[in-house]
Amino acid sequence: MARTAHALHILVKHQDKAEDIIKQLKKGAKFQTLAKKYSSCPSGKKGGDLGEFRKGQMVPQFDKVAFNGELLTPHLVKTKFGWHVVKVLYRT
Repeated sequence: MARTAHALHILVKHQDKAEDIIKQLKKGAKFQTLAKKYSSCPSGKKGGDLGEFRKGQMVPQFDKVAFNGELLTPHLVKTKFGWHVVKVLYRT
């Protein structure tokens, strides 16, 4: 079982915006570029890079995708902070 994960994310307020971002990614847009443009999280300035984190450090909905979701695939996650587009780079 993975103990750490490294992920990128883009945080927005509305589901339709998050879904639009996923569509742009599927058309070939760069995750880091979209994070800098749209993310309301301070990590947006770093292309959405959250670095490596341990299981349990993030809110449960985010953790579930980070530790169980498909790698390198954009996932849509709703938390108390808003809508996240999450891309898990790797797990250790």
